[in-house]
Amino acid sequence: MIYFDHAASSYPKPATVGEAMLEAVNEYAANPGRGGHQLAERARMVIQEARKEIATFFNAPSGKHVWFYQNATMALNQAIGGFPFVAGDQIVTTAFEHNSVLRPVHRLTQTKQIETTYIKPNDDGIISMVEMNEAVTSKTKAIVISHASNVTGAIVDIQAVSKLAKRVGAILIVDASQTAGTISIDMERDGIDLLAFAGHKSLLGPQGTGVLLSKKDYNLEPLMHGGTGSYSESSEQPTEWPDRYEAGTLNTPGIAGLLAGLKEVSALGIEKIYSHEQALLMELLSGFKQIEEIEVFGPTQLEDRLAVCSFRLNNVESHELAFILDEHYRIAVRAGLHCSPMTHHQLNTVDTGLVRVSFGPYNTIEEVRKLVEALVEIEQAF
Repeated sequence: MIYFDHAASSYPKPATVGEAMLEAVNEYAANPGRGGHQLAERARMVIQEARKEIATFFNAPSGKHVWFYQNATMALNQAIGGFPFVAGDQIVTTAFEHNSVLRPVHRLTQTKQIETTYIKPNDDGIISMVEMNEAVTSKTKAIVISHASNVTGAIVDIQAVSKLAKRVGAILIVDASQTAGTISIDMERDGIDLLAFAGHKSLLGPQGTGVLLSKKDYNLEPLMHGGTGSYSESSEQPTEWPDRYEAGTLNTPGIAGLLAGLKEVSALGIEKIYSHEQALLMELLSGFKQIEEIEVFGPTQLEDRLAVCSFRLNNVESHELAFILDEHYRIAVRAGLHCSPMTHHQLNTVDTGLVRVSFGPYNTIEEVRKLVEALVEIEQAF
């Protein structure tokens, strides 16, 4: 199987990821922070190491500022839904957000009467800083934005957005699910206040892992209340970090696997990963030139996009095309709306959907050429 669906979840995982998870299950499957015995302490130490490594990788203040969740959606819900908005506050976001941003923001408009402004990308999929500057006002309390689109691959200039946010005293919430592990992210350098991402995409970790990093205390209300292993005598959720934002037993095997994935990314080198995936994208776009009926979406300049490419063949329905690639060529891609409906409304593809190809560090040029050959054959057949 040739796997080109890394924007959804990376595969294959490094062998060390599965080994770390198996070790956690077989050798220290105790409850971290819930006991003083050796197995619980070992589990706690692995999670503590993961916090430290993640904090270092993204330049967060310390491991206490690293909070673990089931996925990026839960992390984003904590950041967005937990922020102390009041009626009349404004959120500025974009029209190419994933539903993990769109739906929590929409809920706030209904439950707290928050005003929301959606910045629309241009025809190339690029978010205009001029339009964002015009949208930001004294009522803006947060800018919530994806670092890169999971449909077009278009990258946002996070540092420029941060400057706009700081100008009016707003916080910057970044969904880095598509970029964490592919593009260098530094919370201090980039001016990010709350950073959310999935562990199972470019960080090469397992599913069931997500992270929220908080630069400082934004008075977030915990979305979950319950056991933390600390201050058990109190009926209130602890104020101490990270316990305040991590009610319930953590996914120790998943976090151990995420730690192993992060170490693999560090060993490969994030710059080399990015360059490798860009080379694959260049090969794909070059191959597309021999396909007459193909329509490709996303920035024309490679430096403006990730190695994510969405397209359609004008004579083949998108879901059918993905099915043919899977069944007849053993090539895995993603077809549909990619959980980003506003993006497809902007692209006028909401009725047809698109086929998305996304690369990872283990894909090869030869695999890309096989995809192009398959698409040429399919076009000729139709």
